[in-house]
Order: sequence, then C-alpha cells, then structure tokens
Amino acid sequence: MPEGLIVKALSGYYYVKPDAAAPGETIQCRGRGIFKKKGLSPLVGDRVVYAPTENGEGTVDQILPRETELIRPPVANAKLAVLLFSLKEPDLNLQLLDKFLVHIEHAGLKTLICLTKEDLLEEADDGSTRDLTLKVQEMYRQIGYEVLITSSRTGLGTEEVKSRLAGEISVFSGQSGVGKSSLLNAMLPGLTLETSEISMKLGRGRHTTRHVELIELENGGYVADTPGFSQLDFLELGIEELSSCFREFHDYAEACKFRGCSHLHEPGCKVREAAAEGVIAPSRYEHYVQFHEEMKDKKRRY
Repeated sequence: MPEGLIVKALSGYYYVKPDAAAPGETIQCRGRGIFKKKGLSPLVGDRVVYAPTENGEGTVDQILPRETELIRPPVANAKLAVLLFSLKEPDLNLQLLDKFLVHIEHAGLKTLICLTKEDLLEEADDGSTRDLTLKVQEMYRQIGYEVLITSSRTGLGTEEVKSRLAGEISVFSGQSGVGKSSLLNAMLPGLTLETSEISMKLGRGRHTTRHVELIELENGGYVADTPGFSQLDFLELGIEELSSCFREFHDYAEACKFRGCSHLHEPGCKVREAAAEGVIAPSRYEHYVQFHEEMKDKKRRY
C-alpha cells in the first residue's frame, strides 16, 4: 500500500502527496469511516497509508505514528514553530508572544522568533523602538530562543529563515496582520498568498489564511501557513505545567524550598528571588503571574 503526506485538509477531503511525487502533485482522498468511530481525525502533516480508488482519487486507510501534535493550529509532525511578531503595525506584543511560547514549549517544538516589518522602523526613523527591539532580541536570546529580525519588503533575514526550514515541517504562527503571508511570498517567488492591510482603528489585520495547508519548499521543508489569531486559551494545559513552559525558571525552580512551588507567594522561592533581582526578565515573570490567574479563572468557570 502506498504512503504519503497530507498537505491540505479541506471540506472533508485530504490531499495526500505520495512519496517521491513531484512538487504540487497530490491525490484527493476521503478518510475511512473507522477513524470517526475511533475518535481519530487525520491532520495536515500526518504520514498516512492510502489506497487509490478507480476514479483517480483515494482513501486514507491508516495514520502512521505522530511525533508531535498541535491542537491549534491542527498540525501533526511539526518540528519547528516560527513565531512572527511585528515591530510596528501592530506594535510588538510581548504578552502575546510569551503566551505563544508557553503553547510551543508545551507541544515540545523548537522555536524561531521572527520580529517582522523592520523596514517600518527605517521609514519612521524610530530610534526608541529600535533600542527596544535590540533589548527584546537580547532578552529572548539569553533565555535560549533563536531570534531573527526580518523585513519582507527589503528581504532582510528572509534567506536565514528559509534555511532554518529545510527538511522538516514548520508552523508559521503569530498575531493577525504581522506579515506571515508576506514573508512566505518573499521566500517563495511565484507564491501569491493573500495579504492584508492593517486596520489602523483596530491595530490588527484581517485573517487571510482560512485553512491549514503545507507549502512545499525546494529545500525539502514544508511550511504550515496557519490562520492568524490574536487570542489563545490555556484549555489544553494544566495549571501545574505552566512554570515548566518558562525555560529560564527551570534551574531556579529546582532549588525552591517547597516541592511543587507555584512561584507566586511561597517562602524560599528561588524563581521569585531571581525575578526580584532582575535575573529573570520582569516582563516574563509578570506574564507568568497573569497567565496563572487566567488559568485559575478558566478552571473556576469550567
């Protein structure tokens, strides 16, 4: 039985790229009814076994074991999350960036942070925003994240991002209107993903990507261009798991006086000490406290 990769899911159909098929070549397949009975659903990024049918289409018969699984966006086997956050229009939102990082850490993916629209700083000659950008870049690099500054308009950082995507499935995600589709268009001449202007009243863009689809790169990589969104919830994450999703807390948490320390009010908490001394960035600890409260509120409601 032939195997392949689901590169698109739309209206009940799965578009499978057979192994060794030419770029862009797919077979339109339906999933077997047994998946629904088992509560399974094939995802974009799944490697599958399929059976060709007489009408030139196919049936997905088996989902091969997944290495990773994201709930939102629904993508299987992604290894790298590329988080795009704009420096201007909309302004850089560190709280939302940290929320995305929590989800990515929980999912077990590697992360590349892209700070987009650098050309808008050049146009505005915005020295204060430029200084902030360098501080933010250094802060996240010290935590252990890879951070690139990019511009789709000038091409800054485009080739570096592209080289990081080689040979694996990556997810492009971030706040709406930050330039995900523009960066993909810049990396792949001939690709014409729809882009949107920013609503200056709302400070955010329209959602231009409406379904998850893998875009094939010539270097063997696949990029999942996913719907942009400006809100994330913590429904799939346990409150006791939150602190483990802040990388810089790990070493300090092991030295806390109490096992299972929440890092909020317990005496002898080394994470709070590090935050008070500025060793842990104030914004990161502040966001941890906010997320903890948000999760407690959700737990009460549900």
